[in-house]
Amino acid sequence: MEILRGIVTNKPLVCAAACWLAAQIIKVILELVVDRAFDKRRIWEPGGMPSSHTAFVVGLAVTMGMQYGYGSAYFALAAAYAIIVMYDACGVRRAVGNQAKALNTVIAAINEMNAEKAQAAVREILGHTPLQVLMGAILGIAMAVIFANVWGA
Repeated sequence: MEILRGIVTNKPLVCAAACWLAAQIIKVILELVVDRAFDKRRIWEPGGMPSSHTAFVVGLAVTMGMQYGYGSAYFALAAAYAIIVMYDACGVRRAVGNQAKALNTVIAAINEMNAEKAQAAVREILGHTPLQVLMGAILGIAMAVIFANVWGA
């Protein structure tokens, strides 16, 4: 019970989780507004606007900075982690998404030639554009500041 209490009262972790959830909800709302479509799976899927990965790690880092000081090793560790995640979201994961698009083009051509051995498409939305990462970072910062004012840093 003490472990659970420690987790749910851990301000940086709770703020980071709330940032992730807010980003996922925003994705669903944006899809409703822009595409006029609702897909409940979007609440769990990666990719899209804003980056929930970025919101999570930036919310974590900012809350760590507020709680322990921006000169602390805790903030340095969280900030380094955030930078790696944001780099990965824009670089590696985005490149994998682009490769998935190309692969799906090949799969579609193969499927046209041989419908009996049709292949399933590969998931394409994996990474983020720099704008999606920036919006995730802004969301993380804003929510960390709100959490600090509501819960106390």
